[in-house]
Amino acid sequence: MAATGFSDLRDKLKSMTPHREEHKNKVTDHINNGNGKKRKNRESDDEFEHSDDAGEPREQVARLVKNGIIQKSIFTPEESAQIEQKIDEVVANGEAGKYREHTVDRAPLRNKYFFGEGYTYGAQLEKRGPGQERLYKKGEVDEIPEWVHELVIKRLVDSGIIPEGFVNSAVINDYQPGGCIVSHVDPLHIFARPIVSVSFFSDSALSFGCRFQFKPIRVSEPVLVLPVRRGSVTVLSGYAADDITHCIRPQDIKQRRAVIILRKTRPDAPRVDSVSPLRASPPEKRAVLKAKRSHRRADPDAAHRPRVLEMDKEENRRSSISHHRRRSGSSENYWKRGQEHDKHRESSGRRVKMRRH
Repeated sequence: MAATGFSDLRDKLKSMTPHREEHKNKVTDHINNGNGKKRKNRESDDEFEHSDDAGEPREQVARLVKNGIIQKSIFTPEESAQIEQKIDEVVANGEAGKYREHTVDRAPLRNKYFFGEGYTYGAQLEKRGPGQERLYKKGEVDEIPEWVHELVIKRLVDSGIIPEGFVNSAVINDYQPGGCIVSHVDPLHIFARPIVSVSFFSDSALSFGCRFQFKPIRVSEPVLVLPVRRGSVTVLSGYAADDITHCIRPQDIKQRRAVIILRKTRPDAPRVDSVSPLRASPPEKRAVLKAKRSHRRADPDAAHRPRVLEMDKEENRRSSISHHRRRSGSSENYWKRGQEHDKHRESSGRRVKMRRH
């Protein structure tokens, strides 16, 4: 990171502003619901490419998205502060190792805490891609905390947002400034609709129909940017939940922000180490969890200190390896693999390679 001079994803994004128009001219794929629509997405992980508005005007797509969104301000500043204190306790418990292994999932600038039900995605899967996500076995993540039921879920039930007994999965995403989550659709084979989220600590925005690219980081113009206020609830269903991707851009996380995502898993959702109804494969080829986790400690104050992003560490590492291979010159295989790596980097404008955040 010292070579680039950036310590925050937002600063790196701003440095690319002169190139955004050139990038936008290359984006020709759009949403065409039911007519050659093509999407490939992976939640929070290595590769992402999708086409989100081919064949339909952006204004029409934006209207379809809005029709699938309900937003309400539910929690007062005092109620939000009480819930935020509970979220801090969750973070502290995670640091103290009080949770089960799969409850906590750490990544640079973003920590996830799974309660009730947890699931694998992205780099955790041997075979990646939409439809490959799997729920963990029952009992491998902690139960939903009582305060979530009392302070959050009950309030949403009383307000008519969700029916009683709907929620069996609660995920807390804790973002530091400059953090993000790449464009994705919540797995249809895992979660029923609607998708309910409640925001805390600060205001932010949810963007629809973006294209992410890294090295250098770039985010295309969204079809729709939805402001998300502290203490508000956002409900996604229909087109907004199923037919267009959503994301959180680095520039939209200016302060620490947490979101509690409340969902219901489908009764037939596949689980890790179980025969999946979605894929007829022999047992030895089932998707399994990889031992790939970050153990970086979550520190709310760490966001204000300079840091080296994981993507830059990886880029520097690959550059070092490439330099070493060129010097050796004794292996024709190394040279061939170096060529393949160069070709892949040249085509990165079309296919994105990125680390989990």
